[in-house]
Amino acid sequence: MREVLIIAGEASGDLHASGLASELRRLRPDLSLTGVGGARMENAGVTLIERSDRMAVMGFAEVIRQVPRHYALLAALKRRLRSGSVALLVVIDYPGFNMKLAAAAAAAGVPVLYYITPQVWAWGAGRLAELSRIITRAAPILPFEESLLRSHGIDATFVGHPLLDRVGDMPDRAGARAALGLGESDMVLALFPGSRAQEIDRHLDDFVRTARVLEARLPSLRVVVSAAPTVVIDPDRCPYPRVPSASFTVLRAADAALCKSGTTTLEAAVAGCPLVVAYKTSGWTYAIARRVVKIPHIGLVNVVAGREVAPEFVQAAFVPERVADTLLPLLSPGNPRRERMLSDLADVRSRLGTPGAAARVARMASELAA
Repeated sequence: MREVLIIAGEASGDLHASGLASELRRLRPDLSLTGVGGARMENAGVTLIERSDRMAVMGFAEVIRQVPRHYALLAALKRRLRSGSVALLVVIDYPGFNMKLAAAAAAAGVPVLYYITPQVWAWGAGRLAELSRIITRAAPILPFEESLLRSHGIDATFVGHPLLDRVGDMPDRAGARAALGLGESDMVLALFPGSRAQEIDRHLDDFVRTARVLEARLPSLRVVVSAAPTVVIDPDRCPYPRVPSASFTVLRAADAALCKSGTTTLEAAVAGCPLVVAYKTSGWTYAIARRVVKIPHIGLVNVVAGREVAPEFVQAAFVPERVADTLLPLLSPGNPRRERMLSDLADVRSRLGTPGAAARVARMASELAA
């Protein structure tokens, strides 16, 4: 049985890969699916070679400590690619590792499908030439990426954002509040401090301080925290109820959200939840990022919009009192700032394409693995 090797290096990749795996198993039951990922991929029928929760790190300094583990895994996967058993390599995001593996696949004559391509529009534009040499097809999920990749000779097709595949499971406001034990008239703030341990370490205290400032101004405010399945939040640092693995439910229940930058900001757009973006990293990582990142915004919701839809507070600018000042009008029904943001978020959602990304990518994979 020919093998499709699927590589997802972190929790978000595991989620998107699981949707692809489910569609591909339905479309091509003759293929064996193996790879690197997490519980969702495993539940979708992928035989795991390594678990992604051992790989996912953030920041330049933190990556260095994982080099030996990554090197050993990369060597093992290269041997697998050279064995002749792999019909297709599918890599998902995680460019530091996946581009090296894609190069090895190309050298071994194995076609490569890159789903959720590297964010070369933000940094590493020099990688476009390399991508054109090592990947067979690209399946970008942001609307402006297709033309950028095609302009550099890459066979790219915008497949829509996979978040939209989850819209059918998203509860309405009343259902979400009932699920979380919240009243219909409650004013609710959601906190999304991150999906990695390093993000929790750097964000949690200031997220909680921001909520405390707002509670002083709005004594009836209810606060809930979205907790990724990959992290543990210390209750001594966070006095608020934690909701695991239910980001859309939390966003649908909330009047406004404080989110770290990343995919969560697009989830807020899809859910129609006004938000503020905040982010901190190590001083060294931030200094390097300022030199290499070439775009004015870090929140994906703003990147897709092409302007600042959600206010951003990055590094030293992340001051709880200032963030609270910005969140306050977003919590208030009928406030002009809230209404304007809701309209802007609807525009962002419309730019993300239509549901069915996983099925489209599965069809591309099936063609390449023929």
